[in-house]
Amino acid sequence: MSRLPDISCGPCVEASPPDELEAEELAVLCKALAHPARVKLMQYLAQQGTCYFGSLADVVGLAPSTTSQHVKVLKESGLLLGSAEEQRTCYCVNPDRLAILKRLVMAL
Repeated sequence: MSRLPDISCGPCVEASPPDELEAEELAVLCKALAHPARVKLMQYLAQQGTCYFGSLADVVGLAPSTTSQHVKVLKESGLLLGSAEEQRTCYCVNPDRLAILKRLVMAL
């Protein structure tokens, strides 16, 4: 295991303390992305730019039931939207939630 170099942090910039609700929201969003398969799903769907109607199991290379659980976590966090149209489901990234995630991460 390689050792990280010693780095001087320099002067600290004073920032306003994080709002408790924002901290909790960031934690929820980060937890939703805390698995490589979910990150891969988000990346793939973000690149699509529109609703995706294919098999998400094919995207991550996992069993459909496992993929379904990952999709469920992403949907519960609000990062992923899914709507049923006839006999298939459309999946897409929720741009509003993704913007919130980006804003909260940038505020760290």
